[in-house]
Amino acid sequence: MNKIFLILLASFLVFNHDCRTGKDYETSILVYTKNGEGYVHDNIKASVRALEKIGEQNEMNVDVSDDPRVINEDNLKKYHCIVLSNTNNETFDTEEQKLAFVRYIHAGGSVVGIHSACGSEREWKWFWSMLGGKFERHPPYQPFDIKVIDHDHPSTSFLGDTWHWEDECYYLKHLNPDINILLAADLRTIEDDQKDIYPGEVFGNYFPLAWYHEFEGGRVFYTALGHSIKHYSDPNLINHIKGGIIWAIGDNRGPDYSNVKTDALPE
Repeated sequence: MNKIFLILLASFLVFNHDCRTGKDYETSILVYTKNGEGYVHDNIKASVRALEKIGEQNEMNVDVSDDPRVINEDNLKKYHCIVLSNTNNETFDTEEQKLAFVRYIHAGGSVVGIHSACGSEREWKWFWSMLGGKFERHPPYQPFDIKVIDHDHPSTSFLGDTWHWEDECYYLKHLNPDINILLAADLRTIEDDQKDIYPGEVFGNYFPLAWYHEFEGGRVFYTALGHSIKHYSDPNLINHIKGGIIWAIGDNRGPDYSNVKTDALPE
């Protein structure tokens, strides 16, 4: 009787563990959704579900948090990528958290920013440069055309020359000149009564919407797309984000802090 009981107990514990934590894959990503004071998107839960599904289908552990206390070096060491999913405004609470994030990048960590991530940390110049730009404004939500600039990146390789889409077309400032542009909004297809104010003719008929670059030892991918809840069940957006994550993770080595000497917060 005791032997049978122990077998049943062991089976229950194994089953309960699998239901609670799922499989333990080699690759782990942190989906971070912290918002400070101000507008908070209603798409966050949908984006999290989509990212969890990407993880399941691509053998990645996915942890989700909006608690800035997870941004510490001991915790970040285990993640191959941090996904800033519609973060906005004050994304970190302390200087120590900001420094931990910087050191993660310097250790070779990767970051993926989605939609309003460009509105995060609006007073921190280093963050704008890392992400690739800083949110300025957007015209009303509407359908418009997107020109695919780069067909060779995993986030765009499945798209044709033009992607017909409906979204908020984000305009950013302080664009990092090192970014590699993947997608650009065709401004000729957008109704915007403030377009002459910004972006005007700075970029001609197109404005960058998605890009990637290597930054201070890390890899960063950003897409401005994804305002609506329904977007996170759209196969093209899912594959776009998935491709960005795969590129950002790269050779899957994860962060290596052995040569990181950064001990002060950059401006």
